[in-house]
Amino acid sequence: MNAFLKTICAGAMLASVAVPALAQDVTLRFQHFVSNETAIPKYFIIPWGELIEEESNGRIDFELYPSMQLGGAAPALYQQIADGVVDGGWFSPGYTPGRFPGVDALQLPFITSMNAEESSRAAFRYYQEFLEEEFSGVKVLALHVHGRGVVHTRGVTVETLEDMAGLKLRGPSQQASALLEAMGATPIGMPVPAFPEALSKGVVDGGVIPWEIVPALRVHELADSHTEMGGDRSMYNTVFVLAMNLDSYNNLPDDLRAVIDANSGLVASAWAGRAADTGDIPGREETVATGNTMIQLDDAETARWAALADPVIAEWIASMEARNLPGAQMVARVRELIAEEAGE
Repeated sequence: MNAFLKTICAGAMLASVAVPALAQDVTLRFQHFVSNETAIPKYFIIPWGELIEEESNGRIDFELYPSMQLGGAAPALYQQIADGVVDGGWFSPGYTPGRFPGVDALQLPFITSMNAEESSRAAFRYYQEFLEEEFSGVKVLALHVHGRGVVHTRGVTVETLEDMAGLKLRGPSQQASALLEAMGATPIGMPVPAFPEALSKGVVDGGVIPWEIVPALRVHELADSHTEMGGDRSMYNTVFVLAMNLDSYNNLPDDLRAVIDANSGLVASAWAGRAADTGDIPGREETVATGNTMIQLDDAETARWAALADPVIAEWIASMEARNLPGAQMVARVRELIAEEAGE
């Protein structure tokens, strides 16, 4: 073989060795149930995926499928992740009532603060103390809450507690629905993607969602009145989890698993909460720009609403203790963590 052919062959051999080293080692397919234009995907999940791709030097390929594009409905997402239908995803435990009982301590009315970043830091710390067993079927990457809960209605204005009587309102979780019922409303549980159609067809008179998701769902176009609480506590809240399938996580090479770990936990949970806070600002601004009625309850009226939370919380504590779970301790600890993160 002449020198030229030897050079060509040697180059080909080097190329065949080099190509696998440049190829991506793993593709992670994540799914969630809302549009990528909503705050959590836009300001958290998408940049989080870009970050792990960058820190893995391109060896991780992160694919994100919004609006359940890989199939199924929002309440099925936890099981899809646990079963390996997807490598990971973002889901709401509140969509499967009773499956994650300890989560509700974070979803009880008037418990979390108006600041989602602070409350999400508290939420993850609470998860570390009380919830790891509940979520043992998946690898939790972040656990967080959204910002302030707001009442959105169509054809009726809610200015006092009495205005809630008889309204059919979308509720995101068992505990939010319990509060709505205590206020005299008829709660109708449904995942948030179903809310716009239910509102437009008159199935519900309104519902509770945070500002950040209002524009993507066009709620500011479908509703005509929006009621915010006073004080420093959110009327209700909803927990969300970014998680991976255990096998998908455990089968990663050690160095790639380290990339995931470095961008998970408390830091990721705070990031997700901050994304919710970020999205709340334009969500509210776009709603104000429509000319819809904006109601801000004063502290005295808010206190009347908050007083109805006490029996809801007491009932939840009793139900937990009937299951040999430390309900009172859970609620007390959530309050302590919220206060610590808020610097109170």
